[in-house]
Amino acid sequence: MRRPHAVKQRLSVYLDADMMARIEKLAAKERVAKSSIAEAAIISFLTADDADRWEAALTRRLDRLTRSIDRVERDLEFSVEALALYIRAWLTATPPLPEGAQAAAQAKGRERYQSFVEALGRRLAKGQRLAKEALDEIEPKSTDDGFSNDCNR
Repeated sequence: MRRPHAVKQRLSVYLDADMMARIEKLAAKERVAKSSIAEAAIISFLTADDADRWEAALTRRLDRLTRSIDRVERDLEFSVEALALYIRAWLTATPPLPEGAQAAAQAKGRERYQSFVEALGRRLAKGQRLAKEALDEIEPKSTDDGFSNDCNR
């Protein structure tokens, strides 16, 4: 890191014999002045080195990943709760079918399921997310019992 025609000032330092021998060996190997080696070492010491920058970048990335995982956990919790409420309501409200109607009901169920899968595929292809829409609608209206005022009617 040498600047052409830069005015340099003198600095005298005292080094032990082993350190001086290492600097002389490196200077001979690299064919540079000992003062250039000392200057590079001082610059490295005074500026943040690559490990510090790498650690800071890694920390920022880990923070972003943590926030992302927190959002995934929130969305998963919402989905599980919604599914559990639906199953409870469905099991409570759906009467058992008579023996003769089960085959027709199963055929109709397969047809409805196929329609559901197709609709889900279309929504996902468009990037629409019902969970996000529902969270956006529910969060401002929630009450302590976990239901919005509209759901209690």
